[in-house]
Amino acid sequence: MTGAKNGNPQGRRQSGGHSPRKAPQGAAVSSSAAPQTQSRKAKSPRELAMDVLVKVAETGAYSNLQLNRTLQDARLERADAGLVTELVYGTIQRQLTLDYWLDKFVAKGVRKLQPWVHQLLRLSAYQLLYLDRIPPHAAVNEAVTIAKKRGHMGISGMVNGVLRSMDRGKSDLKPDHIKHDDPAVQLSLRHSYPEWLVRRWLVSYGAETTEAICAAGNEQPHSSIRVNTLRSTREAALELLREGGYDAEASKLAPSGINVGKGGNLADTIEFRDGLWSVQDESSMLVAEVVAPEAGMKVLDCCAAPGGKSTHLAELMGGKGKVWANDLHEHKRELIVSQTERLKLRNVEAITEDATKLNERFAPGSMDAVLLDAPCSGFGVIRRKPEIRWTKTAGDVAEIAAVQHRLLDAVCELVRIGGVFVYSTCTMEAEENEEQVAAFLQRHPEFELDAAGWNDAIVDSLQEARAIGEDFDGQAQLLPHHFGSDGFFIARMIRRS
Repeated sequence: MTGAKNGNPQGRRQSGGHSPRKAPQGAAVSSSAAPQTQSRKAKSPRELAMDVLVKVAETGAYSNLQLNRTLQDARLERADAGLVTELVYGTIQRQLTLDYWLDKFVAKGVRKLQPWVHQLLRLSAYQLLYLDRIPPHAAVNEAVTIAKKRGHMGISGMVNGVLRSMDRGKSDLKPDHIKHDDPAVQLSLRHSYPEWLVRRWLVSYGAETTEAICAAGNEQPHSSIRVNTLRSTREAALELLREGGYDAEASKLAPSGINVGKGGNLADTIEFRDGLWSVQDESSMLVAEVVAPEAGMKVLDCCAAPGGKSTHLAELMGGKGKVWANDLHEHKRELIVSQTERLKLRNVEAITEDATKLNERFAPGSMDAVLLDAPCSGFGVIRRKPEIRWTKTAGDVAEIAAVQHRLLDAVCELVRIGGVFVYSTCTMEAEENEEQVAAFLQRHPEFELDAAGWNDAIVDSLQEARAIGEDFDGQAQLLPHHFGSDGFFIARMIRRS
């Protein structure tokens, strides 16, 4: 199951910036941190990035967690921390394309290289070919210095020769120059995605949309916040952000959402800590809006951590009624509690249970609304967690789909007659989304899709972006290029009998 719900809520590549009111604790990586001790010579940003890449590749560590640990230990200046972040995520993101080009310059091929040498060449090639602001000589010279430090003269000479040759020929090393008779292979190499995944998307979406998905997944994610409407308004939050120097604008998709430019850690502000807003992707904000809970309702969020959707449900209910926010793990339940306390919500109870056993804890038909934001392959959040594309397999998708099947069957009976059942994922896989819902409705004819319960303004926005058509039936697949947000699937159902 994907870890897409975990990690830095800001997403990736958020290495600093200004804020309306900076929280006194500051960021984990501080420009005023103590210097490195003399007993340990400080590593350069590029060597630190290489270390993170090797760890992720060899142990399967999550890139965001490994990166955070490295930055906290290194105590870098903000600009250097930003460079490490860019190199780690960008290199992982583009690694297939980088290897395709490196193989043309490395005599025995990159697969024969020692892991650290392979990662050093990857991150250096990434700088040469994708980062215009870094002078080529800086990327090459630093790589040679690292090679001399970590290896021997033969390795440093090879690194120097490969990178200088790439720099001389980089006018030909453009993604659109990559040609192949097989469209799946060509898209895979140009955009750096596993071929099996591209083939699946070609079947589901066709060539044009698949290329748009792949291209959007390589863009830097923007920041977005959800205003806590119990404590502020979107207009007031917009004014506050703009006064702080942010490029802030109201979301065209989410009623309480704001998109924020110019980076910055929006979770490291007084306003965040005071509960005026939460950091959340626009697509994710739609889920609670589609549930559309009302004050006084009983609502169950089956797989709730870290609590973004549960707290949004509670806010939409005006703080009245009850939201049970469930997660399998106690440490994740604590994340939910932390969110509710920060937002000063008193109508959320965080509980710990296997979601397939929630029907043993709650009586049949006891809920006005049930949300199953199911574990999934997570391909909708590839921009934030680029290694997902390399760590997931077709077999993983099938296994996760089987888990979703069991969860749907287990929790649906908790919905009262006339109540709402919403199923959502952060992926674009039909096997986990449309096919999963279709199979569920065949097994449970007492449920039917409900388009009428969707917010009209949201439907209009989705139709304008061509995320849904005129035949909209109550389920929507948002793709990353529709709004520059995460890929998300949402289906709203009603229990009729």
